[in-house]
Amino acid sequence: MTTPAAIQASQRGKNALPLRPASQVMNLERLGALHQSRLSFMRTTVRRIMRERWQIEPTRFELDNDGYGTVVYEVNAPHGLFSFVLFSDQLSAEERNDRVIATKWDLTMALVEGSVDDVYLQKLRQNVPKQEAGRVDSRVFVLSRANRSARNFDYVVDQLSKGKQPDAERISKVGYLYRTTAVYGSGKLGMADWEKVRTKHKDFARPFAGEMFVCLMLRNFSLLQAEHIARHKSPETFQPMAPEIKRFFGIGNSTGLGMAPYMVNHPLLLNQWIEMRELALARVRVLGTINDKIRQELNELLARCEQYTRDTFTEDAWQSANNIELLKDLAELQAYTSTSFVGWDELLKWSEANCSIECQELLVSILLELYPELVDSLEDYQSAEEFLDLDPIMPLQQLKEVIETRYDWALNTDFKAEGALETCWYRSEEKMEPRLGSIADKEARQKQMALGIGYAVHKCYNQLCEYIADHPEHNTARFMVARPKMRGIVRRIQSMNRCIYGDIQANLLDRNVLPMHLLRCKLAFFGVGKFDPRSRLWVRNTMFQGAPLLEDIGKPFNDDWFMPIAPQQ
Repeated sequence: MTTPAAIQASQRGKNALPLRPASQVMNLERLGALHQSRLSFMRTTVRRIMRERWQIEPTRFELDNDGYGTVVYEVNAPHGLFSFVLFSDQLSAEERNDRVIATKWDLTMALVEGSVDDVYLQKLRQNVPKQEAGRVDSRVFVLSRANRSARNFDYVVDQLSKGKQPDAERISKVGYLYRTTAVYGSGKLGMADWEKVRTKHKDFARPFAGEMFVCLMLRNFSLLQAEHIARHKSPETFQPMAPEIKRFFGIGNSTGLGMAPYMVNHPLLLNQWIEMRELALARVRVLGTINDKIRQELNELLARCEQYTRDTFTEDAWQSANNIELLKDLAELQAYTSTSFVGWDELLKWSEANCSIECQELLVSILLELYPELVDSLEDYQSAEEFLDLDPIMPLQQLKEVIETRYDWALNTDFKAEGALETCWYRSEEKMEPRLGSIADKEARQKQMALGIGYAVHKCYNQLCEYIADHPEHNTARFMVARPKMRGIVRRIQSMNRCIYGDIQANLLDRNVLPMHLLRCKLAFFGVGKFDPRSRLWVRNTMFQGAPLLEDIGKPFNDDWFMPIAPQQ
């Protein structure tokens, strides 16, 4: 198994793996065109549960006929016992709000260490439904909340109560019964921090594994609750949902700007995610044998992706145009793959010359899907030690060369151009959530977050050149004494120089920056699909659509739920 250290060593050796360059991969538009893949966290979480045969059973099921009440699942994983606690409360239409300013939700839930007794359950009941307004202890390491889909939930209950199945075509437009509006972890609101989870709970020691598990459990409960209500509504005619229809339901998600700063503030972690994906692609390019079976699977996946794209519903003009272009590209790609192309490099180069970035990156995900034996082992290397270390003895000439080589994109950006420094990223006072404003707004400017990495590098380089002109023999420590405000960006520059990827190569302060690219990048690593932008600042999407059900644990599993399409009825 190749380790990250070995990957980087191989890049310096004679037999370097053909990793795509950072100038290509870390382009903001390309990051915003990424799709789910075998290495996405939802896929790796489900594979682990199925492979290790986790035992997940309800130990408390206290729902009234309308589906309101409390449910507790006990989760027996290989390395520990956990509880998934869920509260279902009645919510009026006026109170239902997907925005972060909401204070009530249809469902609230928590993932908890160990089993839950009556005393602790009461404590959770007093705090979990309050979300940010409540407080929990370090036994809790994920909190979330969700609202019903107004378009689907009552319809599905009504169909089941009449002994009918939900219409698959209708599900394609809104593929969920609930959508979550936030999933919190890593020490927020008194919860266990990531270090405790990573070191104490091996079952959830991968990035966002706990959060993905909570969303998977929410999806399971949404199906169970719909059947429960329908059964009590009309016990004489009720019929349970068919398993193939159940699997086609996912969980909705509404994501706003909160994700965007994460991509900038965790460059070493982002580097790790990107590097594993690129290494997987490199393995396929070098070791992926092409035979008749692989060609058939490739054509089937291309056809599936085409149908999946057709089934993706959005009212957003920009995303609709992207989907139309992707469909055109997929048709041309299918025509090209019907010829006797020689290898994957040829196909990738053809796509780069003839297809949109969206289609190019979808092809990467498809290629990873073809070779699980080359890809899946890399899921164990998604974590990173996130320390940005300062090297005080680095000669300043060397530091200058690092900036010129690694950050040439920042040096080539014209920050004096109109609108180049107009955008201001800041945190709201009410919810401490990221917001996007103008640098002309004095209040926003006072709360500004340091997301302008390119501009900071540019300023550092100019001051460094001035300093070197007078002190060419000095090292970094001397420069830090003279320019203490540069310490943070110099630490980042030196640390990122040990990585292949990591820094997003874009000016995030530009007037025309599109935050949607940042959101989509992170969501793709989560494994979501059906992107439906509601503005340039937030997006709806679908999670776990096509994934196996809890009742499938222990049964044969082939992990084939990439870009799921509606079942035939």
